[in-house]
Amino acid sequence: MGIDIRLPLGILFLLLGSILVVYGAASNPSLYGQSLGINVNLYWGVVLLAFGALMYALSRRGARAETRAENIPQSPRSSGH
Repeated sequence: MGIDIRLPLGILFLLLGSILVVYGAASNPSLYGQSLGINVNLYWGVVLLAFGALMYALSRRGARAETRAENIPQSPRSSGH
């Protein structure tokens, strides 16, 4: 069993993405005049949320697979005779 970095990364990106989505949705549209009217905070927040959700889901899937592997009985090793 190694250290799975996907869980903390998933949580971090979910948190940062949600902050950006809320800020982008609640901010004044005049702030985005220099970016051709594109709400960069909202769009990048959605991207970070999607990446965080992917990392979190992969982490949970890996934890389930590890638990299943531990529950499978091991066959005795043959001595080669």
